[in-house]
Amino acid sequence: MPDIVTAAMVVIGDEILSGRTKDKNIGHLADILTAIGIDLKEVRIVPDEEDEIVAAINAVRARHTYVFTTGGIGPTHDDITADSVSKAFGVPCEYDEKAYAMLEAHYQAREMAFTEARKRMARMPRGADHIDNPISLAPGFRIGNVHVMAGVPSIFQAMLDNVVPTLATGTKLISATVQCPFGEGTIGDALGAIQRAHPDTIIGSYPKYLDGKFWTELVVRARSEAALAPAVKAVEEMVAAKAADATTA
Repeated sequence: MPDIVTAAMVVIGDEILSGRTKDKNIGHLADILTAIGIDLKEVRIVPDEEDEIVAAINAVRARHTYVFTTGGIGPTHDDITADSVSKAFGVPCEYDEKAYAMLEAHYQAREMAFTEARKRMARMPRGADHIDNPISLAPGFRIGNVHVMAGVPSIFQAMLDNVVPTLATGTKLISATVQCPFGEGTIGDALGAIQRAHPDTIIGSYPKYLDGKFWTELVVRARSEAALAPAVKAVEEMVAAKAADATTA
């Protein structure tokens, strides 16, 4: 099992960029990946434009273990994710025989016409594997390290549940939190020095404001207790020293 497995997310849709639709998938993906030991390193939001989608996918799939996309696999003219991913991989976008038969039977059973628009949901890059969709049936797909899923949150979450068991995972990050009564400007230099002294950790500072006062939540993350503990101790000692200085000033 590799120590570090990384991922990127490409969120596709004009409606996200315009604010018409509020994204709910980024946080869910981040929660799930963190829980299983995969680091979500970047998220890109791109419009329904083929060149933008292709460029984003090619950029991130070369940098990360996994890529997850949401949006643009429905039946309308602006659902161009399948075409764009096909172009990114240099393969044809075509009707998948299994998906086509499944959707055709589904609409026939519901006594609904299997229109050209609905047929579009059976298109995917040649050689792609299905990602099952237990809610609305139309599958997502996987090609290379790219997982293409729906933008509707309930469908995305259901598809992701089917993807997770197939993923290689890394060593999970563990963390500890230190509450600091000072603002970032007061502790910034000292905190930077601690980070440099403990390169196997990730130290984040998160400013807070309450009742007219600034304070900071300091979170130390590492992949082992051996790396975490001394860094946490250094942070705690730094905060205590700052408090002592403030008392005697």
